[in-house]
Amino acid sequence: MIDVIIQSLLLILLLVLNVLAIQLKDLLYSVIMLGGASITLAVIFYMLQAPDIAITQAAVGAGVSTVLFIIAVSRTRREE
Repeated sequence: MIDVIIQSLLLILLLVLNVLAIQLKDLLYSVIMLGGASITLAVIFYMLQAPDIAITQAAVGAGVSTVLFIIAVSRTRREE
């Protein structure tokens, strides 16, 4: 029963992080929210007993993609 509650809370957190990533005006903050969503998804995969997919999601989704997005955002001009 407690697993269902934790998974539901993680899914709500995932939804909130993704909506925040869409709504934020600053691209760097959006990338950070997407990285948090990727970590949350990796935790969900781990709780669903898929550790290989969780490790891949954490490495590629949260690690490599976030770094590439940050590099891309840093190479653009920011308008205040």
